[in-house]
Amino acid sequence: MPRTRIARLVAAATVAVATGIPPANAVAPPPVDRTLLPAPVPAAPAHPTVQRAVCTVGSLGEGGRPTQLDGLDLAAAWTLSRGAGQRVAVIDTGVAAHRRLPGLIGGGDYVSTGDGTRDCDGHGTLVAGIIAAAPDPVADRFSGVAPSATVIGIRASSARFAARGDAPGIGDVDTLAKAVRTAADLGASVINISAVACRPANSGLDDRALGAALAYAVEVKNSVIVAAAGNLDDGCGAGGPTIVTPAWYDDYVLTVASVDARGVASAFTLPGPWVDVAAPGEAVLSLSTVGDATADTLDGSPLHGTSFAAPVVSGLAALIRARHPQWTPQQVMDRIKTTAHHPPGGRDDVVGAGVVDPLAALTFDVPASGIPARPAAPLPRPAPDSEPAAAPATPGLRAAIVGTAVLLALLLAAVTGRALSGSEPRHGSAALGPD
Repeated sequence: MPRTRIARLVAAATVAVATGIPPANAVAPPPVDRTLLPAPVPAAPAHPTVQRAVCTVGSLGEGGRPTQLDGLDLAAAWTLSRGAGQRVAVIDTGVAAHRRLPGLIGGGDYVSTGDGTRDCDGHGTLVAGIIAAAPDPVADRFSGVAPSATVIGIRASSARFAARGDAPGIGDVDTLAKAVRTAADLGASVINISAVACRPANSGLDDRALGAALAYAVEVKNSVIVAAAGNLDDGCGAGGPTIVTPAWYDDYVLTVASVDARGVASAFTLPGPWVDVAAPGEAVLSLSTVGDATADTLDGSPLHGTSFAAPVVSGLAALIRARHPQWTPQQVMDRIKTTAHHPPGGRDDVVGAGVVDPLAALTFDVPASGIPARPAAPLPRPAPDSEPAAAPATPGLRAAIVGTAVLLALLLAAVTGRALSGSEPRHGSAALGPD
């Protein structure tokens, strides 16, 4: 999240932005206790609340600058999938109605009396835009990663509201647990959580209800859960074992760190053994809460943070789920990790398995060894206006391509009078995806 008062909304709401690097002996989460799953009740604040501050508005600085999504080759990915049919829940500060978020669904409000489609902090709308904003070539170059997906807005935190008599700030791990259950029950195929709680292991933080909700969403409701890794900041005790939630529930959550446009780890990204992949989280452009506007600043500060890297991966998960609707959440998570651009050694605690590659995630064959292998031939590209069916290259197709290459080599040799004896014919395979 951006290191501003607004962007640190969860810090004011006791879901604190992470600070300090977790030590190597970071502790494991408690066993999932499914009896602690929150009950399926309508979303509502735990106590009556009041608005304590004026709503913030994102604004646009210098136009025409490169944005965080420019290097992802989304135009190529969209010929294979645009995320149609996918519901992506954004558990955040709410998602404001916007022309470029058609079909926005109100999923519930734990902050005030709305339905999740109000956003006084501006943060949730920015996150939702990165996931699914529709393109508008006349207005600008911006589009969400999965522009045909539908967003479910759930307001679970705010730095602008407070329980009566309390300091500003609403949002905690129990509310987050309820919101995860709500999102899963609303049929979210992907759930984005751009909030992080970071505490010393001996702080007494009890997030077992959240663990139960995450397990329920994945195992029962078939949701892919994507969460921010957190940002380095002041306030979270340094030294000793550290809790970072929901990231430490690594069996159920795909945790995302931030990199810049060159793929270099952002200075603010919080490392840890639970980090799975990385995505662009600097020079962020997305949707503002006002009118049809876009924004690249909030409270005058440029947008950056792992909370804006996570929705890049949520959008990618929606693309994959649309193309491979039969895949389990674990298969989607594995595909994203395996096709990422790995750091030296395969993974590390800063960027996990590396920077995500949308086109590779939609096209590469991934063998059991986990090493990405290029397809033997380009996969068929459907018309851009339609969602393609999953159609990976088959062994028979590969054999036909190789046979054709050999035949062409023989014909060429016959025409030129060259003998093939004494040398191996050299034939390669075409592939989609980066070098």
